[in-house]
Amino acid sequence: MYIGIDLGSTNMKAAIYDKNFTLIDRQSRPVEYIRENGFVEFNAEVYCADLAELLRSMVEANHITEIREMAFTGQAESLVVVGKDGKPLMNAISWMDERSTRECEELSKVFSAETCEAVTGQMAVLPTWPATKIQWLRNNRPEIYNSAETYMLLKDYVVYYLTGKKLSDMSIATFSFYFDIYNKCYWRQMLETIGISQSQLPTLCEPCSVAGTLLPEMAEKLCMSTQTKVNVGTLDHFAGMIGTGNIAPGGITLSTGTVMAMATMCGQPTPKSCGSAMHYGFLPDTYVMLPVAESGGVSLEWFKRTCMQADYDTMNRELSQRKPNDLLFLPYLVGTNAPEFHSEATGVFWGLRQEHDAIDMAGAVMEGVSFVLKKNCLHIAQKGVELTGIIATGGGAKSPVWCQYQADITGLPVHIPAEKEAACLGAAMIAGVSDGAFAAFADAVGACVKMEKHYTPGESEHLQKKYRRFCALYEAALKINEI
Repeated sequence: MYIGIDLGSTNMKAAIYDKNFTLIDRQSRPVEYIRENGFVEFNAEVYCADLAELLRSMVEANHITEIREMAFTGQAESLVVVGKDGKPLMNAISWMDERSTRECEELSKVFSAETCEAVTGQMAVLPTWPATKIQWLRNNRPEIYNSAETYMLLKDYVVYYLTGKKLSDMSIATFSFYFDIYNKCYWRQMLETIGISQSQLPTLCEPCSVAGTLLPEMAEKLCMSTQTKVNVGTLDHFAGMIGTGNIAPGGITLSTGTVMAMATMCGQPTPKSCGSAMHYGFLPDTYVMLPVAESGGVSLEWFKRTCMQADYDTMNRELSQRKPNDLLFLPYLVGTNAPEFHSEATGVFWGLRQEHDAIDMAGAVMEGVSFVLKKNCLHIAQKGVELTGIIATGGGAKSPVWCQYQADITGLPVHIPAEKEAACLGAAMIAGVSDGAFAAFADAVGACVKMEKHYTPGESEHLQKKYRRFCALYEAALKINEI
């Protein structure tokens, strides 16, 4: 048996598979947050205890006698500050916490955007990054800062909790903002600037590698063996790539939830300044481009919440029967991310006429998000990655209309995987490959990944014309904002 575990932000999830990778059980537990004074925190010990109880209950309920290996995936940036006794000194600081905006300004004065991208692969200094949170602790909680033995990211801490090993896989370390993704080491200048030493950080290791076996007390708590191996796994987006079969350059794993994320493996040589977020990949010495558009599914969620009463099924059914129109929507409700990065950009409906209704507007929202997808596909292709197809996941993949828009607008086929929890499946596949159940990830993909739907791009001069207008409208809207 193998377990894939997704350390999610909203829910932690676990899935058990047998040796043939038939799903035995999948369960989840919600994550509880402490939100006070604008901070977003959670108790890391409670998080681990809840995870242990979840795993124990699944093993007992399914009468499982042997778990060969478990592998982890999940959120990256949440910070756990550990003291000399190995326990957290304070609540973990969630990646959603934005307390360190002033510290971002401090670090931006020391390191140029060009330097940050060339070292970390990231495009900007953001309060998301743990480096900025450590600087905040230095400025505001010196008693914690001076007592910190180890700064760990959440997945690092969970692995430590289970095995006693302090390790950080490099695909997760990418999100610390103190990791040099090209030289595969901690960024010395950043550590010096925030005043910490390399000895206060976990040892770096390759993603998808085994940290060790369960501690005796953890094996007893989980109803497992001390021979059960614990694999550090990789980032949730990357486990999703594995779980959807996207393990070579050319494919995009598209996740359209509240945020739209696009993950694609890079070819060689890897550009150090490509104008898009770059990350250390899930295979040794590989890199993944991961452009993100915050105005993804949230645009449709916003429109449905504020402007129409119909449910999503009705919306899709009505749209499938509508004729093309010229209505455009810029989905920049929170500014733009990749590939332009203009925080001042705004949302715009353009071309409204009295014959349009809310269903037409909903269609324009879906098209607008798909136009952003096309922009990013073109940007990725300009960096030397020849794209062959899109594997769609997340809430957006449930809409046949939206998937067909994506295919028609990008000119790429869109595939829908049968397994909806791709991250948990990908993590379990990592455990299987590591344990020798599969010789390589390609074999695991062949055995475990199936597609249930396919959308073939159609010829649509109308949509290509709308895309040209979309780009022109975007430039015009930026100029209007300057007046």
